[in-house]
Amino acid sequence: MFVLEYKVKAKPSQYQAIDGAIRTVQFVRNKCVRYWMDHQGVNKYDLSRLCKQLAEEFDFAKRLNSQARQASSERAWSAIHRFYKNCQNGIKGKQGYPRFQKNNRSVEYKTSGWKLDPNTKKHITFTDKNGIGRLKLIGSRDIYFYSPDDIKRVRLVRKADGYYCQFCINIDVTENIEPSNQNIGLDVGLESFYTDSNGHKEPNPRFFRKGEKELKRCQRRLSKKEKGSSNRRKARQRLAKKHLRISRQRSEHAKRLARCVITSNDVVAYEDLQVRNLVKNHNLAKSISDVGWYQFRVWLEYFASKFGKVTVAVPPQYTSQKCSNCGRIVKKSLSTRTHTCVCGHSLDRDHNAAINILREGLRTIGQIGTASLELENAWGDGTATVVGEVQSQQVPSPCEPSS
Repeated sequence: MFVLEYKVKAKPSQYQAIDGAIRTVQFVRNKCVRYWMDHQGVNKYDLSRLCKQLAEEFDFAKRLNSQARQASSERAWSAIHRFYKNCQNGIKGKQGYPRFQKNNRSVEYKTSGWKLDPNTKKHITFTDKNGIGRLKLIGSRDIYFYSPDDIKRVRLVRKADGYYCQFCINIDVTENIEPSNQNIGLDVGLESFYTDSNGHKEPNPRFFRKGEKELKRCQRRLSKKEKGSSNRRKARQRLAKKHLRISRQRSEHAKRLARCVITSNDVVAYEDLQVRNLVKNHNLAKSISDVGWYQFRVWLEYFASKFGKVTVAVPPQYTSQKCSNCGRIVKKSLSTRTHTCVCGHSLDRDHNAAINILREGLRTIGQIGTASLELENAWGDGTATVVGEVQSQQVPSPCEPSS
């Protein structure tokens, strides 16, 4: 699925209509969650039928497009299904029990309720009874390059700096590039964003730390404003824009680095870190959240699928303690930044870990290839791992339950 995003330019009354549709979506989703709580054996089809009942009972729900109401019930069922899956997999701690939504920011239409303007480019008209009407799309990409049949979803999203329209397009985004004949292992960290198996260190930009002073100033100004006043609303808007800017900086940085790493290597091995467990350390939680390891991994896997490369998620156990030369376990604390072994091997701690990650990743690929060859000989059918698919999706990680 490919997503195109445009900023929306409209009249104040149209913005209010979008806000009304967003509140309706939140209402429908919360009603579906409450219905599931009050009744046993509820499935997604029951929630879909509930949407029709809500439209007959409430006029504001009827004004929203029927498929948009169904998308709202699908959001509720997605939260319920995730809770069921976490319980079945025996995840410890919080299983993600569905909660009521308090600050929804988007409304999603499927294949009806909207229409692209055939005469004037970059205009979209919403045809339901909410009164959103015709909106102008601001962006550099041409939506008319794609067939309307390929557009499966259209979202209106409210952000701190305005309203956006997102198009979810069902197209193949794969590209063929020449093999680089290079393999690399990545050890992510806080001192450096990552250290690769070649010894290169990518600096950590620390976007939140750099903008923290300005964030605190905006937060203090917000706390001094009277609740419910126009000045407080403006101060809250300024603070939200600061947070949005930092979030975009972090996402763009992870995207650019991931693309560079994938296009430069054929096999990329990285640690299968559980970030939600790491942030429980309150001394490092802010720094871990600021560096954005999870976003980097998501973009690595996306670009690997796009360019036909292989990514391998390696268990992080003993990658920093194990000597990359002789294999001995050398215990060291986080403050020890140099790996020194009795065999005489000495190098940077993160560089040593990156080499171990690469070796473990290549060993994992070798085991998969051997097992696939045995199956092919036994059954006469090729079942080898397809090059270009995300490796972590083909083989369940030892640290995560298989689906």
